[in-house]
Amino acid sequence: MIRKKLINICFIALFLFPFISEVNGQAFKEKDFVLHGGVGLGSTYSLGVFGGFGLPVGVGAEYGIADLEKGVIGVGGEFGYVSYSGFSISLIGARGSYHFAELLDMEKDNLDLYGGLGLYYRSFNFNGAAFATSGMLVSFHAGARYYFTEKFGAYGEIGNNWAWLNLGVVLKLN
Repeated sequence: MIRKKLINICFIALFLFPFISEVNGQAFKEKDFVLHGGVGLGSTYSLGVFGGFGLPVGVGAEYGIADLEKGVIGVGGEFGYVSYSGFSISLIGARGSYHFAELLDMEKDNLDLYGGLGLYYRSFNFNGAAFATSGMLVSFHAGARYYFTEKFGAYGEIGNNWAWLNLGVVLKLN
């Protein structure tokens, strides 16, 4: 029941993006510090889009380290978790992103498009006992953030290893 309500709220937020007022300034720039948290639609560790492996959740942070002529480089960390019937998977890692909305000469200053790579440690556990298959892995991600205000927005992201699609909120702290 809760999962269905969360999914509905996330879809409503995504469809409202184009109708929210504009924000002035570049969406992500050097020295920006952004926190994000969200839920996943469909664990990558089960079959089907909505899976049956529990509700994936994830949190992370990113810092803008370099302003390029057309884009920004950001680095950060992330934690993801999903569980079902005593079996759980935890991921923790570092990632880098290239924010490229300027490259496309987009006129919406509140839309942040990005993609990148991450290096994660993945731990499989069953009732507290770790599996031998736990270890390091490389992951890709691609996503978009839409800022409703200068500090608050929503995001959608694919490819980060605990869910097929992640939806959530972002908070800019600077």
